[in-house]
Amino acid sequence: MNRRKLTIRDETPSDIAAISRITRAAFKTCPYSNDTEHLIINALRAADALTISLVAELDGTPAGHVALSPVTFSDGSTDWFGLGPIAVIPEKQKQGIGTALMNRALEQLRTHNAAGCILVGDPAYYTRFGFTAYPQITHEGVPPENVLALPFTDHLPTGQVTFHKAFSVTE
Repeated sequence: MNRRKLTIRDETPSDIAAISRITRAAFKTCPYSNDTEHLIINALRAADALTISLVAELDGTPAGHVALSPVTFSDGSTDWFGLGPIAVIPEKQKQGIGTALMNRALEQLRTHNAAGCILVGDPAYYTRFGFTAYPQITHEGVPPENVLALPFTDHLPTGQVTFHKAFSVTE
């Protein structure tokens, strides 16, 4: 059997174009995408708000990416981070790359002494990583079942979560 080598590492400047290509390809057929996910990553990078930016390489070629950035809560809770966008190039999906990116991202957040992680996504996918929808956490315009949190401490924020302003970029 041909074993493929998967490496998860920090983003480098030479990865920027590949990250954009991967992200655009991954979200191209998603009905909820406005084709801005790659722009969000660039805006987070420009604002120095990419706390964690990981690249998945399969046999030395970039195949996936995940971004994490600080979020704010209306109750003033701190040290929480938003996960996303996360993307794997379509022809490499369902091979464990997204899972490896998620696990490494969450591991790194814990080493940053984060209080928790939050995302907007499909509960059918993200609950396997420990994410849960909590009725006390909301995000404007998003159904409550799609606002998923993973606390790393005993404190759970309440109120509205706001992602970095880069998430509203349109061009």
